[in-house]
Amino acid sequence: MNRPNIQFHGRAGASAARQSLIDELEAAFAGRDIDARVDILRRVTDLFVVGSEQFGGEQLSLFDDVMCRLIDEIGRSARAAFGERLAPIANAPPMVSRKLALDDSIDVAGPLLQRSEQLDDETLIAGAMTKSQQHLLAISRRTQLSEGVTDVLVERGDRQVVVSAAANNGAKFSEFGYSKLVLRSESDGELALSVWSRPEVPREHLLALFAIASDAVRLQFEAADRKRASLVQDMIKRASDQIQATVRERSQDFTAAEAQVRLLNQAGALTEHRLHKFAEDGRFDETALALSLLSKVAIGVIERALVHDSADQMLMLAKFTGLSWTTTRALLLLRAVVKDTPVQEVDECFGSFNKLTPEVVRTAIQFYRLRERAAM
Repeated sequence: MNRPNIQFHGRAGASAARQSLIDELEAAFAGRDIDARVDILRRVTDLFVVGSEQFGGEQLSLFDDVMCRLIDEIGRSARAAFGERLAPIANAPPMVSRKLALDDSIDVAGPLLQRSEQLDDETLIAGAMTKSQQHLLAISRRTQLSEGVTDVLVERGDRQVVVSAAANNGAKFSEFGYSKLVLRSESDGELALSVWSRPEVPREHLLALFAIASDAVRLQFEAADRKRASLVQDMIKRASDQIQATVRERSQDFTAAEAQVRLLNQAGALTEHRLHKFAEDGRFDETALALSLLSKVAIGVIERALVHDSADQMLMLAKFTGLSWTTTRALLLLRAVVKDTPVQEVDECFGSFNKLTPEVVRTAIQFYRLRERAAM
């Protein structure tokens, strides 16, 4: 049998070349057995691999058409071999790549799902939503994964899939994704450790993860990142159950809040009025960060003042920062909401606020700072 004569003559001749090639291929394997068709696909693939880096859009489309027609005529093992060849090629034909990636056989789809750069999120999500757990596992091992894809993996995937996705440094997770990972970590120490080890996990999810972990798993957390474990453990010890619930329910991203508040500070727009507004709106992280910058007192001291049993520490900080009673009251109201204490206790603090002297306040703040340095 003669080899099909595949030639290109620039953009103008690409469309004609496409039909000519299809006609020639149809004539070449008309009436032949499967082995002959596989041989034709192999030789067409050889031609593509040799020139793949030079092919333009029209030429790539031509190969895509031809390959899509041919894979319908061959068996599973041949499709698997073909997919294995296409998977590492950066500009592999997109239509045939998608078709192979959504094949029911993992032998065919696996290499494409795990390595092909030609698969878009739509294809990956379709595969994750409809195919086997082995398909999902292959997807979870990709170099990069978007939030849309990982949302499906953590919702539909089995344990092996979810652990694989959580351990993938190139994977991104949405708020839903992190919440689902924490939920599924409750009875799975390996998964919990994988989630804990991710550097970008938002603070509220770390708190939730630490709170549900067993003592044995917490020891693993400490071994993996002792500084992070100490910070989270200290936060949980000092914060009430209400604070932890509030942080989880609000799902605030501490890193984003810090970036926002620091930008305001750099622009000279971080004022008492802005702090008052943060507190009034119940924005715990932004309030703590703003007061920390305005008072030049460490964030750890501020957070403890917002959750401490006594209001004295907050009164000291407010007086030291030069805040009005109106703003101080807003801070105390935020603290009251967090701790679920009566609002009338806030107004009872007015007398104590007025009686604080500069000397007492300076001494107290110096003590707070020293204690914070000693804890680091």
